[in-house]
Amino acid sequence: MRQSVGTSEMAVRFDRSGAIRLDLRAHQRMGGLVPINILTEAELRRCVALDGEVVDAIAEGFTTLASGRVIMPPILHMSIAEANGEVDVKTAYLPGLDSFAIKVSPGFFDNPKRGLPSVSGMMMLLSASTGRPVALHLDNGYLTDVRTAAAGAVAARHLAPADARIAGVIGTGIQARLQLEALKLVRPIERAFVWARDPAKAEAYAEEIGARLEIEVVPVNSVERLVLESDVVVTTTPARDPLIVADWLHPGLHVTAMGSDAPDKNELHPEVLARADLVVCDSRAQCARLGELHHALDHGIEVPVTELGEITGGARPGRERHDQITVCDLTGTGMQDTVIARLAYQKGSHAGLGSIIEA
Repeated sequence: MRQSVGTSEMAVRFDRSGAIRLDLRAHQRMGGLVPINILTEAELRRCVALDGEVVDAIAEGFTTLASGRVIMPPILHMSIAEANGEVDVKTAYLPGLDSFAIKVSPGFFDNPKRGLPSVSGMMMLLSASTGRPVALHLDNGYLTDVRTAAAGAVAARHLAPADARIAGVIGTGIQARLQLEALKLVRPIERAFVWARDPAKAEAYAEEIGARLEIEVVPVNSVERLVLESDVVVTTTPARDPLIVADWLHPGLHVTAMGSDAPDKNELHPEVLARADLVVCDSRAQCARLGELHHALDHGIEVPVTELGEITGGARPGRERHDQITVCDLTGTGMQDTVIARLAYQKGSHAGLGSIIEA
């Protein structure tokens, strides 16, 4: 249930499309104060889930991103080596939308030793017409997890074979869990393989996810076997050295690599991109700076690149033949953060969730 701090008079309204509208009369009566809805992780989990609505919203966002009209500055990345931590800041403005998000995403990887999660963070939603804050999502990375998995679903929808039934997942973290769930939204996945550096984690993942998704999940001790026996593979690790090599690629395979979100991270050997029939990026410019494409370019490998939004918007084809080898390089974009933050605000507000403050 929503709690309010200060006057209960609302200066923000929604039109029939769900767009945010500022009630100027109420705004003036409140002395220029603007209501800000603060939503906690628990509240956001109640109103936002990894489902078809989110996948479709992210797909539409990719189409807009590929149009070239989105304002999306480079990711601000700061490493704090002495704390084994890093912080990313992402944002994007999509023309025609009434608000945009700024996300702060810290990852401090020694936190589990302190009994704390490695990842936290928040998203701020601001009015695109006034710049005033509209909402604060204290999501601890939950919305990022959902929008990242949704991007994987968008990629698989257009690039994985339509009859893909066997998935391979590299890693056992939250994205390893959500990416398989996302795959099942768009492809008839019946069986999955999982590999992790720690076999015990792979065993635990197989038991947990197999039961939750009601499919057979098999832990394997070989990445090569996982790739060779899968129709679609998702890499979800912070690896600094390549996990997949070109010799393992086979006709009909699709690979989504989503762990390389910093210049030093690398899950695919550069030759993988050279061997693929189609290479797709969430953002060509961003992937050239910090994705798998970045490592290929550093090795002198130039490959034609299609942006995912060009495919979702119909400007370029996705998979055209069953025997194609396709690779999608997902680095995570500020566009996705704006899309998910707006959707969360609309759904949370309509459900009466959050605590209202005025500032």
